[in-house]
Amino acid sequence: MGLPMRASLKAFATAAFAATAAISSAYAADMAPRYTKAPPAPVVIWNWTGFYIGGNAGYSWGRSNTDVVYRNTATGAIIAPPPGSIVGGNFDMNGAIAGGQAGYNWQTNNWVWGVEGDIQWSDEKGDLALRCAGTLIGGPCLPGLTFLPPGATGTNIALSQHLEWFGTARLRGGILASPQFLLYGTGGLAYGSIKTNAALAGFTPAGVALAAVGSNSEVRVGWTVGVGAEWLFARDWSAKVEYLYMDLGRYNSSFTLLPGSAFAADVSSRFTDHILRAGINYHFNSPVVAKY
Repeated sequence: MGLPMRASLKAFATAAFAATAAISSAYAADMAPRYTKAPPAPVVIWNWTGFYIGGNAGYSWGRSNTDVVYRNTATGAIIAPPPGSIVGGNFDMNGAIAGGQAGYNWQTNNWVWGVEGDIQWSDEKGDLALRCAGTLIGGPCLPGLTFLPPGATGTNIALSQHLEWFGTARLRGGILASPQFLLYGTGGLAYGSIKTNAALAGFTPAGVALAAVGSNSEVRVGWTVGVGAEWLFARDWSAKVEYLYMDLGRYNSSFTLLPGSAFAADVSSRFTDHILRAGINYHFNSPVVAKY
């Protein structure tokens, strides 16, 4: 093979190599990674609609407004108590409370409406000393006595009351200060069991000392109103704080000093309560997650 032929082959090989290298570089450039903008993160749309259940604990400042009417059981006549008698008074019935609640919410835009019921254990207690005072000649508070026994002051009553439990059935309505924070008002029916205990100490017409203990429990129905705030702090969970004013109305109890004393006390009380409690709820619905 002559020199011209070899030179031609060499030139051809060099050109082919250069072309191959150029094509490979272009392909590699086309295969280089391409960077795109990351998609936006999903947005949680908080949803208050649905059922919930939870528990609470707190403290209550109750008040009993109590009056007593003294009565002669033999004649049925109302006894007009002499000076020095105690015929009523107001006393505190404060104590801890704890319980559970359940309800349902409906959300419309920034408004939340709902119904809620709860049942509470209560340690609210209080007491009051009452007395139908005696006189030197016995007097109307010691029926049949012609002379007050030495050391006697009349017929005395040690009265105590205990709100054993209570509950409410209420409507709720409020506005969302933010998607997770609800401010609301509430009101509706209230009910509860009040136990009244009385220890009576007096005398028979013959001057013999007597003592008797009586007890009465009554379930009362009344009303309640209040305000609260609730925070949906995590998926399906919320925390709340709530104030309620409760009025269970007036209730009556009667206690008789037996045997043979002919003395009875008819007690009439009205119970009101200021309730402050904090709670936590589990919501069976979940926040809506908007995906992009």
